[in-house]
Amino acid sequence: MTTIRKASLAITSVLAGALALMAGASTVMAQGRLTVFAAASLKNALDEVNAACAADVGEEATISYAGSSALARQIEEGAPADVFISADLAWMAYLSDRNLTRKDTELELLGNRIVLIAPADSTAATEIAPRFDLAGLLGDGKLAMANVDAVPAGKYGKAALEKLGVWASVEADVAQAENVRAALALVSTGEAPLGIVYQTDAAADPKVKILASFPQDTHPPIVYPVARTAASTHDAAPAFLDCLQTAKAKALFEKQGFTVLAPVVSN
Repeated sequence: MTTIRKASLAITSVLAGALALMAGASTVMAQGRLTVFAAASLKNALDEVNAACAADVGEEATISYAGSSALARQIEEGAPADVFISADLAWMAYLSDRNLTRKDTELELLGNRIVLIAPADSTAATEIAPRFDLAGLLGDGKLAMANVDAVPAGKYGKAALEKLGVWASVEADVAQAENVRAALALVSTGEAPLGIVYQTDAAADPKVKILASFPQDTHPPIVYPVARTAASTHDAAPAFLDCLQTAKAKALFEKQGFTVLAPVVSN
C-alpha cells in the first residue's frame, strides 16, 4: 500500500471517529448530559480539566473533539451542544454572527503556538527563517497539515509559510487532514516525514519531536475562544464555563503547554 493511500485511510479513519463522537454527543444530550464541542487540539488538556471540574459542575461533560470548522457547521445545522470551544476566533465569529452563541458568554480562553514536527527518530534539522528550504527538507515526502482552508491549525500554518515565502515550494506536497490531531497522527505513524501542528499536540505525542517553532509574527494570533451556545438549556453549562477560568483549570491547561488568556476569576 502506498504512503499516500495509507495517509488517506488514516484521515478517513479519524474523520469517521469524529463523526461517531458527534453522533454520541447527540444521544447523550438527548438524555440530559452536558455536551461540549471542542477543537481536537484541546483533547488532552480538556479531558483533565473536565474531570477536575466534575465536582463543581455536578457531572463530567461529554466532549466531542474535531476540527473547529466541522464543529461550527454541525452547530449551525442543529447539532446539540451546550458549549463550543474553537481553535480560532473566526469560527466563533461565524456562529456569533448567526446568533448561535450567547454573546455575553464569549471569552478568549487560551493561546498556543504552531511548530514544525518530525517523527521522533528523524535526523532532520532546520531553523525557520524567511525562504528556508522546507521543500529540500521534505524531499519526496508529504507535509502533514490540517485542512488549510478551514481548520485553524492549517490556516495558521499556511499563513506562516506564505509569510516566510515558502508556501509555493511545498503547496503541491501538502497532505491535508481533517483536523490537527489527524495531521499529528500522519507524522507519529511515519506516514509523513514532516508536519505542522500546535506545540501542545507535539508535546502530547512522544513519537514526534519539534524541529522548530514558527515565529509568532508570521501568522495571526492563535486564540481559543469559548462560548455557550444559544440553543443550550443545560443548567450546568454556566458552572462549566466558570470552572474553565479557575486556578485548577489554568494549571492543567498550562501543564499541556497552552497559554491561559482568560483571568482567573474563582477557585
